[in-house]
Amino acid sequence: MKMIYGVKDKPKFPSILIFAFQQLLAIMAATIAVPMIVNQNTGSEMSTSAALFGAGVGTIIYVLFTRAKSPVFLGSSFAFLGSMMTAFAGAATASLGYFALIIGAAMAGLVYVVLAVIVKFVGVKWISKIMPAVVIGPTVAIIGLSLAGNAIGDLGATDGNFAAAESPTVLYVKIICGLVTLAVTMLCSVYGKKMGKLIPFIIGILAGYATASCFYVVAEIANNPELKVIDYTALTSLFTEIKPESFVSVPDFTFLKAFGDFGQFDLSYLGTVAVAYIPVAFVVFAEHIADHKNLSSIIEHDLLEDPGLSNTLLGDGVGSIVGAFFGGCPNTTYGESVGCVAITKNASVATIIVTAVEAMVISFITPFVAFLSTIPSCVMGGVCIALYGFIAVSGLKMLQKVDLDDNRNLFTASVILIAGVGGMVLEFGDVKITEVACALILGILTNVMLGRKKADK
Repeated sequence: MKMIYGVKDKPKFPSILIFAFQQLLAIMAATIAVPMIVNQNTGSEMSTSAALFGAGVGTIIYVLFTRAKSPVFLGSSFAFLGSMMTAFAGAATASLGYFALIIGAAMAGLVYVVLAVIVKFVGVKWISKIMPAVVIGPTVAIIGLSLAGNAIGDLGATDGNFAAAESPTVLYVKIICGLVTLAVTMLCSVYGKKMGKLIPFIIGILAGYATASCFYVVAEIANNPELKVIDYTALTSLFTEIKPESFVSVPDFTFLKAFGDFGQFDLSYLGTVAVAYIPVAFVVFAEHIADHKNLSSIIEHDLLEDPGLSNTLLGDGVGSIVGAFFGGCPNTTYGESVGCVAITKNASVATIIVTAVEAMVISFITPFVAFLSTIPSCVMGGVCIALYGFIAVSGLKMLQKVDLDDNRNLFTASVILIAGVGGMVLEFGDVKITEVACALILGILTNVMLGRKKADK
């Protein structure tokens, strides 16, 4: 896949600001969703702005460790949702819960550091042996397919069922806004000229936002609230009383909340946090490899060899620790970011760096954060159909050179796809092995079991 901008290219200013903002839109919804979900389930008050800042800092660290050779953004990891909830559930005080978030992320990050050291000494050839294209291809596809439910859910479906979602009027308005976003994104990507081809997501999101706003105006005129799928409250509430915080405010960083009662942190609670975080780090390790294999195929450069898996692991691990120090959420490489690179054909690491800086700056600008939060989920759902679809197709493309007439390969790919699409998830107490990890593990075992030819008699 030929890139318009390669890894080392530096788009001109102000074009790079626009490209970076597009990346930010691609990753933003998922990045701020993690602290929101934790807040809903624990009654905590994690800051979405702080999570955005933490993602920016973590990405900068990742870029440094990978020597600016890997064009991907790090955002809040969904894999650690259960771990974060456990950190709050076992906390004696709220501040102790925030302190546990930092300790847990540090433990998970150290797992990455240890794995990086091991890889540094033993190399990466073993990865190609236990995870050849027939294993990694379907696994990458599962990463995209496992997110499909999120995209369709954003369009208004409940558990994939549109009929059970909401009233028909609300549902149809959401679908229209989402499909307008998707259609404009696709048309710009395929038929756009110059900038239009490079920023299809921004144009698509603006089109979806405008469509939702038009429905809002009609709803006001017709006095029909069911036509309202956009909520401006977050934005308008800032100016009910004009004050400095209406324009600029410092995010509620996790470390500022964490050190109130940390003296009460005992060894038993430390063990609880360790059990909640460390096993998940090994699960995310598998997804880390799959993401980088996918990105390698897109930019046609093996990132596991250069800058090397040890460096990507260090960048991910240390970036995750520092990101959680500010935002509470361990970070991970984002499939949305990889999809954005694939669709826009912009692999510029300079764009990723500017995206990280924008995320950090925007986290302080109250109106901008509020505006981003008003983007309807159905609009982001339309964008995500394209993003997640590209991830899935990228994985399937890896199977093109695999001989699927050989039953050994056929069984391996089949097991991974069915386990992943079927949603096979295992839970051991607070540890959750995701469908991607389960599918990958089964695929590796199947490939090892069937991989060796028996001598012909």
